[in-house]
Amino acid sequence: MLDFAVIFTKGGIVLWSFNSTGENVNSCINNLIRSVILEERNTDSKYYEEDNLAIQFKLDNEFELIYAAVFRKVIQLPYLNILLSDLQAAFKEKFGQILASSERLSANYEFEKDYLETLKAVENTAKLSSKAPKQMRSFNESLKSKKTVASMIENPNESKKPENTKKVNIVECPKASTMEKVLSSAEIIEENRRKLREKFSGKKSPPAEHKNSKGEKTGKKPRVWDYGGNSKDAALLDRSKDNPHDVTFKNLENNIVGTMQGSIRDLEVDSDEEHENVNGLHNDIVVHKPRVLQNKEKSGILSYFKGIVGSKTLTRNDLQPALDKMRDHLISKNVAADISGKLCDSVASSLEGKSVGTFDSVASMVKEALTMSLVRILSPKRRLDIIRDAMEAKSNNTPYTIIFCGVNGVGKSTNLAKICFWLIENDFSVLIAACDTFRAGAVEQLRTHTRHLNALHPADRHDGRSMVQLYEKGYGKDAAGIAMEAIKFARDTRVDVVLVDTAGRMQDNEPLMRSLAKLIKVNDPDLVLFVGEALVGNEAVDQLVKFNQSLADYSSDGNPHIIDGIVLTKFDTIDDKVGAAISMTYITGQPIVFVGTGQTYADLKAINVNAVVNSLMK
Repeated sequence: MLDFAVIFTKGGIVLWSFNSTGENVNSCINNLIRSVILEERNTDSKYYEEDNLAIQFKLDNEFELIYAAVFRKVIQLPYLNILLSDLQAAFKEKFGQILASSERLSANYEFEKDYLETLKAVENTAKLSSKAPKQMRSFNESLKSKKTVASMIENPNESKKPENTKKVNIVECPKASTMEKVLSSAEIIEENRRKLREKFSGKKSPPAEHKNSKGEKTGKKPRVWDYGGNSKDAALLDRSKDNPHDVTFKNLENNIVGTMQGSIRDLEVDSDEEHENVNGLHNDIVVHKPRVLQNKEKSGILSYFKGIVGSKTLTRNDLQPALDKMRDHLISKNVAADISGKLCDSVASSLEGKSVGTFDSVASMVKEALTMSLVRILSPKRRLDIIRDAMEAKSNNTPYTIIFCGVNGVGKSTNLAKICFWLIENDFSVLIAACDTFRAGAVEQLRTHTRHLNALHPADRHDGRSMVQLYEKGYGKDAAGIAMEAIKFARDTRVDVVLVDTAGRMQDNEPLMRSLAKLIKVNDPDLVLFVGEALVGNEAVDQLVKFNQSLADYSSDGNPHIIDGIVLTKFDTIDDKVGAAISMTYITGQPIVFVGTGQTYADLKAINVNAVVNSLMK
């Protein structure tokens, strides 16, 4: 028996719940709302699990409700989908008027008795529908047991049949007995050909010619065509004389010039199909304008207005054309293909079952729902304020540590220098740890950035304090050890922020990913930033998934530190194809902290969620 069921709104307000065990499952329900319902993630599967609990849920877009059943993952309940559908129908039938009113949140929903009856009925149906294993057939039920001894005895008096003959059964009529006839080899071949022609043509061909009783072959009889020109046909077709026996013509004449029979159908006036060009998409009208002339029962001005303001419940078939166009549009904007499909599926789940007015279009509804979904995805789910966190660490006399990681050539060192400039502008002293001990010129590049930044902010403008320092140990050394020494040096010299530059590595390189996991595990940074390019589409998904998975798999910590945020570089090179921001954020759920837009140190900006979404929907 199901122990816990709940009906709540998409905002998290519980209308009714049933709990027979008293176990607290609020945390699981809250995480379902936070990570699935609000973010519209994986709503197509309608399944969510956490720890040892699992939730099967169903969306009701008409009343913005969610029907959920919570159970142990080890328990198999195959009837849950049917149960949730029946609960939705029963709850809507009993409280439909209240749900449509303004008192839906304050009403008292007495539904426990109906729930138990529905659950019992579904469980009984599931038990009856489960098929028992098929039992073996006994010997008495087999065909072999019905054979008699007489059928097995060979009769010596029977004459032997000639070779190259075949015994066939010819049925004369349903009441006639079966006759056996021996055909020659040529006749068997002809009969088989006839059957083959019947099989492929679908029409029965006449059987092979047989000799009549006199031994002569029966030839083909001539076909008599209707009105073929003989004397009887000519007399029948002669209309110059009044033929009193020609009843057929008189009936035809009466039908032509007599009283008109039947009824004229009402005139149907369909509206022209509207084509609004919204973001390059043709909007399909969900409901065409109704008939102007209705039936006699609905005549009058009231029935006319009643037809115009009609509504229709959206189905997946209504949404599919607009969803397909929107998916292609997102892919053209550099959103990963599988992410585009998931976004369109989540939009379909949020719109399916909703009522749409006569003059509303599917494309506009899909666009609005997708816009809201994209805004929620790009909006941070947690507070990420580097300035505030760095000030708090400074008050505790500990350096705030940020580690930069990513694949080769995305601009980690350059954007590290931009973030360093931003921190200096906010009066933080910075120590850069040169932990890229593999790439030739990596240390020299950071040394150049340090010199330029100190030139922009000389020590005499900051009370003789050097704002940027570089901690380096050369090439070929252990990166984790260098980062640990740099953090210790920053703590001893009262440096506010430590920026750790790591070597670029491909997500499939296991040794390098293990060393990165070790560096993060040993130094325990405050923030791990993944630096990615805005130019990539599907590749961004693969990079982020494997980086996150490697940091989790190769860390010896029970609670591994994975990616906390994203820095999106080369954002000024993509025009309006900003789909990589959606792909990266959707995969990890982590926010995009900065975007790099140029070559100077000041070309570092925070992401504008509304601007990115507007660029995607253009």
